[in-house]
Amino acid sequence: MRTFRYHRADDAAEAVRMVAGETEAAYLGGGTNLVDLMKLSVQRPRLLVDVTRLPLGSVEPLPDGGLRIGATVRNSDLAAHPVVRRDFPVLARALLAAASGQLRNMATVGGNLLQRTRCVYFQDVGKPCNKREPGTGCSALEGQNRDLAILGWSTSCVATHPSDMAVALAALDARVEVLEPDGAREIPLTEFHRLPGDRPDLETTMGPGGLITGVRVPALPYARHSTYRKARDRASFAFAAGSVAAALDLDGGLVREVRIAYGAVAHRPWRARLAEEALRGQPATVENFGLAADEELAAARPLPDNGFKVSLIRNLTVRTLADLAEEATR
Repeated sequence: MRTFRYHRADDAAEAVRMVAGETEAAYLGGGTNLVDLMKLSVQRPRLLVDVTRLPLGSVEPLPDGGLRIGATVRNSDLAAHPVVRRDFPVLARALLAAASGQLRNMATVGGNLLQRTRCVYFQDVGKPCNKREPGTGCSALEGQNRDLAILGWSTSCVATHPSDMAVALAALDARVEVLEPDGAREIPLTEFHRLPGDRPDLETTMGPGGLITGVRVPALPYARHSTYRKARDRASFAFAAGSVAAALDLDGGLVREVRIAYGAVAHRPWRARLAEEALRGQPATVENFGLAADEELAAARPLPDNGFKVSLIRNLTVRTLADLAEEATR
């Protein structure tokens, strides 16, 4: 690890100015991903700006019944928050499915959204990787790609985004608050992370120096009927092989409204809008849940080692929606 400068920011605008004015700078929150990457020489910032002391550590109710979640809220605190557990169980369950308790105690909401891919070639500085070093190639295309993308990938990159929390937030229509040198704005979470295209090194739609200050989750009454299901190789502390976040609202036996998002299948959390549209107004049956998933996954382009993800995501979708439908009729 090379030497670097450290600064603890007391003001968000000051932090943005410092990072925007330095070509090799990074924000430090919990450090659960960044410090590992620094040890591997994948990231080598010359300046770390510590944002953990900024006043961004609260969860506040919004007038519409939604929530504003500060960027430095710890994952464990958010998962245990009584309003999150009651009104947005999909978010609490996604957080609890991620990492270990020790890591959740350190990791922040902002850092969770910005964590880097776990592709083995991205983490190995001895292998070509367009995300780490643009123009060098994508080793995973013909290498180890079992855990990588089936949707939205390009020949430049087939990596997936590792966050569980982000998948739940995508299903909840969350918006990310960011502060940039030109001022503050909000970005829909479904548009916050980029697909790889020919620049997989550009991972978000924030401008240079952009700082996440919070996340807004709008009121969604039927979000109380929501859940998160994650398939992984180990029973705990493992990244997803595939995951589904869903919320379901029924009118009798018909689907009045639905939200679905997939994890571990693309460069960003994948909002399954085709599946949602296929289900609205239809009977809430296992058959229809499967047909909707098939419509969403028709665009899948499996790699040599990850074709199993298509059936995995289909099955997760059906099981998750069927459980929510059963719960709604109790």
